[in-house]
Amino acid sequence: MESRPSIWQSLLPVGILILLLVGSVNLFGDNASYGPNQVALILSAVVAASIGLRLGFTWKQMQEAMIKGVSLSMGAIFILLAVGSLIGTWILGGVVPTMMYYGLQILNPSIFYTACCIICAIVAVVSGSSWTTVSTIGIALIGIAAAFGLHLGIAAGAIISGSYFGDKLSPLSDTTNLAPAMAGTELFVHIRHMLWTTVPSIILALILFTIIGLVQQPEMNLSSGLGEILQALENSYNLGVHLLIPVLVVLVLIYKKMPAFPALLIGALLGGVTGMIFQQEVILTFVGGSDLPRILVLLQGFWMVMFGEFVANTGNAALDDLLTRGGMSNMLDTIWLILSAMMFGAAMEKTGMLMVITEKILSAARSTGSLILATLGTAFGLNVIAADQYISIVIPGRMYRAEFEKRGLDPKNLSRALEDSGTLTSALVPWNTCGAFMAAALGVPTLYYLPFAFFNYTNPVISAIYGFTGFSIVPLAKDSNDTVSE
Repeated sequence: MESRPSIWQSLLPVGILILLLVGSVNLFGDNASYGPNQVALILSAVVAASIGLRLGFTWKQMQEAMIKGVSLSMGAIFILLAVGSLIGTWILGGVVPTMMYYGLQILNPSIFYTACCIICAIVAVVSGSSWTTVSTIGIALIGIAAAFGLHLGIAAGAIISGSYFGDKLSPLSDTTNLAPAMAGTELFVHIRHMLWTTVPSIILALILFTIIGLVQQPEMNLSSGLGEILQALENSYNLGVHLLIPVLVVLVLIYKKMPAFPALLIGALLGGVTGMIFQQEVILTFVGGSDLPRILVLLQGFWMVMFGEFVANTGNAALDDLLTRGGMSNMLDTIWLILSAMMFGAAMEKTGMLMVITEKILSAARSTGSLILATLGTAFGLNVIAADQYISIVIPGRMYRAEFEKRGLDPKNLSRALEDSGTLTSALVPWNTCGAFMAAALGVPTLYYLPFAFFNYTNPVISAIYGFTGFSIVPLAKDSNDTVSE
């Protein structure tokens, strides 16, 4: 018979994880996510499992729970593999170089961060996916930022802020549909209610990005360095707007509600075909000397960037560094991190330790403000512990739904709080599926862009302030339709 864990037993694995992660960052710095953090998560999972054994669980039960937890992340892993291939083939096929070439001529460095945020917000609203936005438009924008000599952490923060704004308000988004389902409200009621916290947050983020852009000086000499990069792109690739067809196809497929994995894989295949048709010299240079017929060499190059890194050879060192990326193999460290994190989260959930921690938080929430704060804090905590944004929405939604009703609060207050924290803070945790994905897709470490993902952390703060002031907090007795007077 399994016993219920105490609060101290529940907090022990979390405390050990925090200590190990701090040690990992101090010892290994930017390389912490390439092995050290994985070890910290696995050791913490072992500690949680050991406590589970003392509580009466068998090792078989713990192992099955971890396997189930890992299985929940398989959808994200499939997408990561597809994105790895997509990045490689889109660079090989000239898709990313084309977006960079035109973007460098159109976008002004002083408004670049603001433009990034707005562009990604529009694409994410249409596609309903922050992941798709970052892995398509985002990879080109981060390349443009590097070419301008801009701060990549700020650029990534702008890309992620815009992507999550669009994702959060899009009726096509999975989390935007999940949150109201867990809270017991309707989709468009939920979206309208989120505007109260989401619009002020994105306005604040845009103001900050605009100020930073106006005062920051790019590191490169734009008159010379930018011209050299543009010339290198012209000399190395056959550029043209027709190369953007794979981007449009992926966005249309996502808009038509095709799942992300097949849509991105189709995009990767289209990028490779584009390369075989329009970038034959690039592929021949990449593959090197071969006695095979030309068509087989082109196919070989296409195949190579699907699984391995594309190595650019433009003659411009800065551009080569930007374009040497991609391949499924480059995503394996990120996948390893996700698997390790899901093991830890599954062990914590199976033993009941997550439940004990969240119940302790709920018991301290006596006012409406503290209840909203508890919901926000629980969602963020689950993003840290369970490493998955869906869990951070489902568990608090399931646990706090009755409490919101008991206190006479409309369920749309709960659904908004779930998204304000559960969806948005997932990208701020390095080992969370979202944080790991963003870092891998953009090539910017999570902790490097975290201070500049303004939208993602100002939104939960504004939500908490509303909870304590009562602004836009709707009682259960009121009509379920949002109005301006609410």
